[in-house]
Amino acid sequence: MSAEKRATLYRMDTPELTCSFGLKARDLLKSRGYSIDEHVLTSRAEVDAFKRSHDVDTTPQTFIDGARIGGFDELQEFFRSPDSA
Repeated sequence: MSAEKRATLYRMDTPELTCSFGLKARDLLKSRGYSIDEHVLTSRAEVDAFKRSHDVDTTPQTFIDGARIGGFDELQEFFRSPDSA
């Protein structure tokens, strides 16, 4: 029996903006059977601190098996790869 598939997702949902790509990433992960450790960034300060600490320019960011996959486009590409589960 295979192990549970888990992902960590950081996405922005501030009073000013709910990032549609974060919601799409969450839906894509769920559709692929992943349990998601979801971190919702609720302020501009949280978003900026996350981007600095991970040296990225955008959110959402997805991590699978401890490796950063990237944003929504990279997540789609990850699932197109023959090595993805």
